[in-house]
Order: sequence, then C-alpha cells, then structure tokens
Amino acid sequence: MSEIALRVRLPRREFVLDADLRLPATGITAVFGPSGSGKTTLLRCMAGLERPEQARIVVGDATWEDSERGLRLPTHRRPLGYVFQEASLFDHLDVAGNLRFGQRRAGPDAPPLEPLLELLGIAPLLHRKPYQLSGGERQRVAIARALATKPQVLLLDEPLASLDLARRRDILPWLERLRDELRIPMLYVTHSGDEVARLADHLVLLDQGRVRAAGPLAETLARVDLPAVPGEEAGALLQGVIAERDERWQLAQVRFEGGALWIADAGLALGHPARVHVLARDVSIALVPPEASSIQNVLACTVRAVAPGSHPSQALVQLACGPALLLARITARAADALELAPGRAVWAQVKSAALVA
Repeated sequence: MSEIALRVRLPRREFVLDADLRLPATGITAVFGPSGSGKTTLLRCMAGLERPEQARIVVGDATWEDSERGLRLPTHRRPLGYVFQEASLFDHLDVAGNLRFGQRRAGPDAPPLEPLLELLGIAPLLHRKPYQLSGGERQRVAIARALATKPQVLLLDEPLASLDLARRRDILPWLERLRDELRIPMLYVTHSGDEVARLADHLVLLDQGRVRAAGPLAETLARVDLPAVPGEEAGALLQGVIAERDERWQLAQVRFEGGALWIADAGLALGHPARVHVLARDVSIALVPPEASSIQNVLACTVRAVAPGSHPSQALVQLACGPALLLARITARAADALELAPGRAVWAQVKSAALVA
C-alpha cells in the first residue's frame, strides 16, 4: 500500500468538515485539534459510518468511496478495524470469544491469535469476562479484536479518553509496540498533545472542520504559522538515541542529528530510540556561546523564521539545529534587540527537555 487519499465534505450544524488529505500507509497519523473540530467525524467518514456530501476515499489501490461515480462500500465491506473511546466488548463473551468474533469477520484469511496475544500482553486474560478487566485491559482486548479482523487500516477514536492517568500510562507502551511492530497504517484521534508527541509519526491538525496543517510530526510541530491549540504549549520534538549516561548525576544524553541534550535518566539502554519534547518557553537565545551558566544544554543553531507570539509582547522563533527544528518563545523586545532574522547564527539554551518515548 502506497498511501491513503481521503477527501470528504460534510456539512454539520457546528461546522463544515472539508478535508483533503494524503496520508502515509505506515505508522500512526494523529488527528489532533480542539474539541468540536471534526476529528471523530473525519474518522467516521472513513469508516462509512457517516455519509458525506462529497467523498473520495482510496486506500492503496482500493477505492472505498467515490461520490462522483456513485460508489460507496458499506462499513462491513471496508477492511478496517475501529477502536472506540469505550471498549464496546460483548459482555456475554469472554476475551477469547470476543477475539474469535473478530476473526470470523476476516473469514478464511483471519490471522492467528497467538501473535496478537503476545503483542498486546493479553494471553492471561483469555477466560475473563469484560467486567473482570481493568479499563486498560479492556482497551487492549478491543484493539486485539479490531486487529483480528485483518484490517488494512486501524482507526482509533480517543482510545485513552475514558481512562484515568494511571491506566493511560499503562496502555501507552502497548500502543508504541503497535506503532513499531505492525505494518498497517493507524489513524489516531486525540485531543492530548502528550499522546501526539509520544505516539505519532504524522500529524493532521484540524480546526472547525478544516485542515490547518498536515505533515511529518517533528516538522509540523515546529511550524510558527499555526494557530495555537487551547491548552497546548508550543514546542518541538527531537528524535534521537540514548548515547551516553552519567550515573553520578542520573542523567542520560540523547543524541540527535544536529546536537545532543542531557535529560533525566529514565533507564533506557544505550542505543535505544528516544523522543524528546522541548517546549518553546524553555528555550532562550544568545548570540555568543554562554559561559558559567546553569543551563548546560546549548546548541548551535540558525534562525529559520520569526513570527508574532500569542501575545503582542512575544515572538516565536524557529531554529534549525542541523536538520532538526526547535522553537523559542522570547519577548518581541529581545528579538528586536538581538536583530533576529532568517539566516542568523545563534546559540539555543535549552532549560528543560522531557523524554516522551
């Protein structure tokens, strides 16, 4: 499968969903935006649960819907798995029965259950009923049942929204395993910036039914021309590996293409892939290498763009550290005093950075 082409237009009372997207056929595409922006509606259109006014949905070489040709596959004929906010398991069946139900939908091509049991860690749960499972366990079983249908695409509609913080932390590593080990594309609806930073490879930003941005995650997060999402801090994502450990000070070094950062040691092995989220508020800018400073993460960068911040007193600066991108939120007065402009060589001082994966 090369890509997913998704073009839909659907008037709603609150907004008009109008999206034209080409999405990668691997990894997790996060569909992100404020409440009421059209995220779930977009997913339901792809699943055939909504009938758009206009639509063309092509997955690889297969056309699922084309309103101009009068073609529309019903939901049960679309090879997809759908995971809702609530697990929606069959209460009268145990876990094994729920999984066999998914297999029956796939017919003779149904995948064996053993790899799914191992992938999602649910083998010990096979003979339990849904009421005997925790919220996180129910969602893992729901994901396994969706995968048992042998889908070409997995749709996840805020699968962690109904879970408390502890259960979310419990299930996130399993979702990372899905991303890293499965070879099917996943569309993941969420309103959590933390889930986006930790899980996504590609990002679609929706606002009032319109696509404001779509592209690779790190590149899209670091743009300075996008509207702020309520409750979310501007920031950039760096992807690297654990390169060194300082046992005395409980620090680990994440090396990425363009530099390295020291962060709190989370116990990951040397060479382990790591994602680091750097908030724009935690980055300052200097014209010369700082000396005798408490900030020990200093990166040589080049200014890529300067844009107005969320308040007239602020500026948002995009910095290139090699091919990697950072954002810095500073005062507009400081940006003017430093004469920041595209192409200017500067030093970025990173006060704090958080490991997200």
